[in-house]
Amino acid sequence: MKLPIALVAAMAVQLAGAVWWVSQQAATISSLEENVEQFASRMAVENTVNLKRDVQESKSDITDLWEDSDELWEELSAMLASFSSINDLKQRIALLETELKYMNRDHNRMIMNDDGI
Repeated sequence: MKLPIALVAAMAVQLAGAVWWVSQQAATISSLEENVEQFASRMAVENTVNLKRDVQESKSDITDLWEDSDELWEELSAMLASFSSINDLKQRIALLETELKYMNRDHNRMIMNDDGI
């Protein structure tokens, strides 16, 4: 079988072009795979850093909340002590009012007895 040289040359050029195109695609795919791996690695590092930062912020927020709750308990304790003092004062005032009522009654009796004698 005789083939023209031009046809063989055209087929050789096409074959060379196909090999070159496939090698370019392989290089592009390889480059993209490396980029994906780098991005994945970078994302993992960033996620770890972000997670550590978020945990630290949460820890700080929890500490602040505990301190605030301690202050609230102290204020509640002081408020209860104030209520207790107010109740003690109310009891003392009630006793004084009762004593004044009896003193006033006794005073009125004395005046009536002095006038009646």
